[in-house]
Amino acid sequence: MDESFMIPVSYLGRELEYEGRLRILGYVHKIEIDVDGVPVIFEPDEERNYRALVSHEQIDKSKHLSAGLLEAIANTLTSLLSR
Repeated sequence: MDESFMIPVSYLGRELEYEGRLRILGYVHKIEIDVDGVPVIFEPDEERNYRALVSHEQIDKSKHLSAGLLEAIANTLTSLLSR
């Protein structure tokens, strides 16, 4: 299954929008989001909050990718998908 949807994110006073793709693998799901050219995987943790999976090389390579932005996206996913 490969469904895409748009995710609105508020970060540093700006309204951003990213395309997410739902990836279902058996009983688990992950969401892949292209953040300014860097594919970032978000998955729920044990408490059903989302966390980002991205390598240090990808973070170093992209000047737009920051821990704060990833946290904002994860918080948005958590609030949207836990309703």
